[in-house]
Amino acid sequence: MKKILKLFIISAIFNVLTLSVFAGSDGTIEINSKTNNDNAEVKDCFETINRGVFAFNQGLDKIFFKPVAKGYRYLPRPIRTGTSNALNNLSNVVTIPNNILQGQFKEAGINTLRFSINTTLGIAGIFDVASYYGLSRLDKEDYGQTLGTWGVKEGCYFVLPVIGPTTVRDTLGSMVNFTGGDAWYNVTIANDTQYFKNSDYYYSRLSTGVDFRAKNLEAFDSLEKNSLDLYASVRSLYLQDRQRKIQNLNETTETMNDDWEEVDAE
Repeated sequence: MKKILKLFIISAIFNVLTLSVFAGSDGTIEINSKTNNDNAEVKDCFETINRGVFAFNQGLDKIFFKPVAKGYRYLPRPIRTGTSNALNNLSNVVTIPNNILQGQFKEAGINTLRFSINTTLGIAGIFDVASYYGLSRLDKEDYGQTLGTWGVKEGCYFVLPVIGPTTVRDTLGSMVNFTGGDAWYNVTIANDTQYFKNSDYYYSRLSTGVDFRAKNLEAFDSLEKNSLDLYASVRSLYLQDRQRKIQNLNETTETMNDDWEEVDAE
């Protein structure tokens, strides 16, 4: 029971740090200038409650998560780059099975080679050696995206305390990670091994969120500053981005402000 509680808390912290929205494959926020009505069919079934929960999550971000991300930026750039590379390499243990489930066999092969090379020659992924061999980093995949490609509809949009924006479909997809769908979770939490500890999984989740949040401090600040309705903007961006990823479109996530551009604050 304690393991389940700890896992929920760490996963919740991770999702608040990332706000679960519009992350590109390199961990930066990609924003452009137009609106998209493709997500109009997704119902915000509990909007009044959702707005209250959203305000609570924003408060947590301001008093805790944002300051942590700012502190992370003071670390030397090589440390931050190595951390980001290692975490991206680790994400392949979820991306690869989803590549296969979606019929992306070429991408699955590339990601498998990237994971093998970077885990060994790249010293646990700290160095992105695979890129030097022409194996470029590809977009991440998850079980929510896979369900989308299989035709499963989003269901209601809702905002959870600490966890943040999600849909019924994406919540079901996230649960797969904890029922055997995430190899990293399996070897650290689900099964006791002599090589890894439970804390290794928790630290990796926290580090992923901090790394993402630190890269995108300005982008989040600009989103808040330029949005007449921040809640509606985040909802739109989340739904747009999930649709873009499901369709594997090489486009940026869009807002109504034509001054947005991709931000990398490393």
